[in-house]
Amino acid sequence: MSAERPAGMDGGPLSPAELAELESTLLPALERHHLRLLAHGLRTLQAIACAGDPRPQSGALPDLDAIRAWAARQPPIAADPAFIEALSGQLQATGRQLAQLAADLDRPPLSLELGDLIAWATRAADQRLRQPPPGASP
Repeated sequence: MSAERPAGMDGGPLSPAELAELESTLLPALERHHLRLLAHGLRTLQAIACAGDPRPQSGALPDLDAIRAWAARQPPIAADPAFIEALSGQLQATGRQLAQLAADLDRPPLSLELGDLIAWATRAADQRLRQPPPGASP
């Protein structure tokens, strides 16, 4: 995948097949939306890490400076420093969430794949379903 030419038909980093895979989960709509955002962030962070190096070795997340530099090279937002800053902060927050998920799997964050995200979201939803509602007696 190229940092300058995303995979999706709508210009996003997710392919139509990946979007269909996300939509095919049995997760509620809000959770599928969160999953799409997380997957989008993962693919974007992977693209940033690959900029100039198609096979990054560490699988570590790019730092804030690398994210800002990548965002500044994107023509649709290059002239909007406030948006670049907001996007960079959001990608950094996404990276923290991905790092937590990856730590649970004992893997580097950028080695995660879509299936890992779907499995995580499904496990989290299953756990919520098994918990008794607040105030219910045991």
